Amino acid sequence: MSKEIKTPSWLAVRADGVTVTLSKASQANGVQIDKVVMRAPTVRDIRAAQATAGGDDEQRELNLFASLAEVGPHDLEALTLKDYSRLQAGYFRLVQDDEL
Repeated sequence: MSKEIKTPSWLAVRADGVTVTLSKASQANGVQIDKVVMRAPTVRDIRAAQATAGGDDEQRELNLFASLAEVGPHDLEALTLKDYSRLQAGYFRLVQDDEL
């Protein structure tokens, strides 16, 4: 019997992306935000993030998340660790296979 994973109240998952509500407002693209919307990644997104990271896995993830959210990597670096962890959780929920 499979155990259903409960979706946290700060996360909205759709087939084409996720919306993550931040615990603390932040700046992105010069404006105040309280939510980050990330679209679902393509293989092209993964390859582009890898190509620009110079072998640094953390930089690859930052580049990928910034591309998917259409914000700068520096905007993501300014998030609290709690909110960045929320982005990671949203991303992994988005890319997991529905049948697993």
